[in-house]
Amino acid sequence: MDPVDVENMTEMTEFIILGLSDNPRLQFPLFLVFLFIYFIILLGNVLMITLICVDPSLHTPMYFFLGNLSLTDICCSSTIIPKLLAIFLSGEKTISFAECIVQLYFFMGSTCVEIFLLTAMAYDRYAAVCHPLHYSLIMRHRVCGLLAAASWTIGFVPSGTITASVTHLSFCASKVIDHFFCELMPLLKISCTDTSGPEITLFFEAALISLPAFLVTLISYIFIISAILRIRSAEGKLKAFSTCSSHLTVVSVYYLSLFSMYLRPTSTFSLDQGKILSVLYTTITPMLNPLIYSLRNKEVKNALRKVLGR
Repeated sequence: MDPVDVENMTEMTEFIILGLSDNPRLQFPLFLVFLFIYFIILLGNVLMITLICVDPSLHTPMYFFLGNLSLTDICCSSTIIPKLLAIFLSGEKTISFAECIVQLYFFMGSTCVEIFLLTAMAYDRYAAVCHPLHYSLIMRHRVCGLLAAASWTIGFVPSGTITASVTHLSFCASKVIDHFFCELMPLLKISCTDTSGPEITLFFEAALISLPAFLVTLISYIFIISAILRIRSAEGKLKAFSTCSSHLTVVSVYYLSLFSMYLRPTSTFSLDQGKILSVLYTTITPMLNPLIYSLRNKEVKNALRKVLGR
């Protein structure tokens, strides 16, 4: 590092988040759009959790994991959207260093938890389709509890490692984050010190944690599709596929956006593309998840009718 960089290096106490648009005319319309999205996220996911808790017919492994998934979606969106709404409404774009780090930690943690919950749900669907006679034995309450606990633990503990490595970075005169929240890639972009530490940590955690989770999900669906193809009747195939179609839809959207975001070198990282992809998996996906499961599952529809009937 040359002397100029050393002189410009500061103890960063706050950042400036540029947000989604600099156009003053768009701030209030964007505020209304994201306020509506956040309302739908909270309404849909809280309603899903409530239905799963109060209706005995939904006390199954799949809906147990779905309840955890809804809780994760609330955590992820609540980490990001309220601050974004405040930026739209007030125009105040500063965020303290501590608030930024907390936002980064809970965003990364909830993202990792969601990956593992989707993996547990894929295994659950594999057991239901490929081993229906032994399903209740394979997916016992104890097994489901351990899988959920492991998802939350493995999600948030390693995320702390990456977040801690970011706190040791130095930031020079530029403190502008060209994003709408404190995301890892934009933070690495404005660091004036070597960022290989967080990048290596992220790579190894992706290789040792996220990649195996994806492979388990992929292999589960290979076995599921193979089992469905062996069913002779068209009605049987449709019934078997309907049990996992909602999960497959959510997994496809989630992994597509994450892979597009992270599985490429930082030198080719486009901040504008990153914003669009981030909106997809931080706001749109949490909003769509309860809608996808409620619209495609008769059990959820029946539970909703019972609750509304009361």
